[in-house]
Amino acid sequence: QVQLVESGGGLVQAGRSLRLSCAASGSIFSINDMGWYRQAPGKQQELVATITSGGSTHYADSVKGRFTISRDSAKNTVYLQMNSLKPEDTAVYYCNAHVLTAQPMGVLTADDYWGQGTQVTVSS
Repeated sequence: QVQLVESGGGLVQAGRSLRLSCAASGSIFSINDMGWYRQAPGKQQELVATITSGGSTHYADSVKGRFTISRDSAKNTVYLQMNSLKPEDTAVYYCNAHVLTAQPMGVLTADDYWGQGTQVTVSS
């Protein structure tokens, strides 16, 4: 069983910065891709950013130049540095990780895991 715990959300003024973190714990053999998604009320879930185990990154057009995704593989943690925040960034942010878990008898299983979500609210 793998658990992803998010932190760092909150209420900030437009133009300010916020840093989200997501730490994975449990029976982890390795983690491949990690990413951040967000969903605002009445909106479709949106992929914000992803990062591979090799460090390759991808960003949604709406956050390019403002957000930076990074990871600390030793800590099984992914971060999202959010600068120049806008009211339209307001959403619940979810982290995701593609994880290889160690099962009994040495069997490895690949699965996607999700964090509980953290609220980010940007005031005008």
